[in-house]
Amino acid sequence: MAPERTGAGSLTDAGHVAAPLAVRMRPRTLDELVGQPQLRAAGSPLRQLIEGDQSLSLLLWGPPGTGKTTIAAILSNQTDRRFVEVSAVAAGVKEVRAAIDAARADLVRTGRETVLFVDEVHRFTKAQQDALLPGVENRWVTLVAATTENPFFSVISPLLSRSLLLRLVSLTDDDVRTVLQSALSDERGLDGEFTLEAEAADHLVRLAGGDARRALTYLEAAAGAARTQGSTVIDLATAETAVDQAAVRYDRQGDQHYDVTSAFIKSVRGSDADAALHYLARMLEAGEDPRFIARRLVILASEDIGLADPTALTTAVAAAQAVQLIGLPEARLNLAQATIALAVAPKSNAVIRAIDAASADVKAGRIGAVPAHLRDAHYPGAPRLGHGKDYVYSHDEPFGIAAQQYAPDELADAAYYQPTSLGAEAAVKERWERIRRLIRGDAGSAGR
Repeated sequence: MAPERTGAGSLTDAGHVAAPLAVRMRPRTLDELVGQPQLRAAGSPLRQLIEGDQSLSLLLWGPPGTGKTTIAAILSNQTDRRFVEVSAVAAGVKEVRAAIDAARADLVRTGRETVLFVDEVHRFTKAQQDALLPGVENRWVTLVAATTENPFFSVISPLLSRSLLLRLVSLTDDDVRTVLQSALSDERGLDGEFTLEAEAADHLVRLAGGDARRALTYLEAAAGAARTQGSTVIDLATAETAVDQAAVRYDRQGDQHYDVTSAFIKSVRGSDADAALHYLARMLEAGEDPRFIARRLVILASEDIGLADPTALTTAVAAAQAVQLIGLPEARLNLAQATIALAVAPKSNAVIRAIDAASADVKAGRIGAVPAHLRDAHYPGAPRLGHGKDYVYSHDEPFGIAAQQYAPDELADAAYYQPTSLGAEAAVKERWERIRRLIRGDAGSAGR
């Protein structure tokens, strides 16, 4: 009896459930792979490996759903090699050695090579990774090892040195849309049975977060929900119901992007940590780039806090670095910590007022010549020009502060930095006022 074609999650003959949509839609060739243009480019190592039918082990490093398992399957299919998968979660040294021995025996008997795919290789112990080395060194297998963690920390050096390291990146929103559209129309997928409305597609793309497998899983669930309702249209309401998550009304290119971002910054500036966390969650759940959020916090740390809390900038920069190092979803904790720290910190806009005032004078032409005693005096002839003459070395003076003119004549009395009395800047204010008086020669009032 011929199998009956139905949609996602359908039954085939003999009552077996069809493979998941993400499995059915797995690319069969390198040209079908979506995203990862750096790996698919002409002359790239991966293309040379597949099209040249070379025997070389690969280490694939990247986030979930970026194509690591798919690349292993493509390598196996396009080069007519056997494909054997070993899970680092379930397999031990015994299973690894058995897989390599079987591959070696098959190679001797038939001449056919084997692709040994090890998923989550970072979970292997050193002993388990050591067990892979003979098969790799003797080319009894073409090892394709996948990891979501930095292999320089989680993979032993001998294995690293014997493998070609390929870095995969999260799919773009356009890449995920391409995956969804292909699944909707392809006979291996939904075969034109459903229409996906634009708002529903946007929702699925945002929830996928650059993960093709997750996007297809959500699409399959949404198609199943639509079928249950007797509909061939997957609208936003159906998608929300299927994945049990409401859509966040937020357009990263439109008004919502600017409005929510503005509200986020103003809430932190206004010291309302609760409101700031709400807008942070809204941005994250809508798929906003966490690096964009981190950059805004770094700017705010100097613009709205400054020296009222000198640790604010350090906190913001650390959060930005954590976003780069860790990525979502875990980096949301670092962003939340920075958001709370900056929201409850004392506020001062003295830094931005100071640089704006200085820039305004420069733009207005108030520049003036650098005082002669501050000019470079390290080249021959400089002394004859009076450069460096009468310069007072600050470290030779009491308190390490010399009474001398630093600004040009036109700006000798400029007072750009006007610290507030808020937070740690109160101490800075007191010290700066004393320093300014010492520098400008008002020593009598400096101790007051």
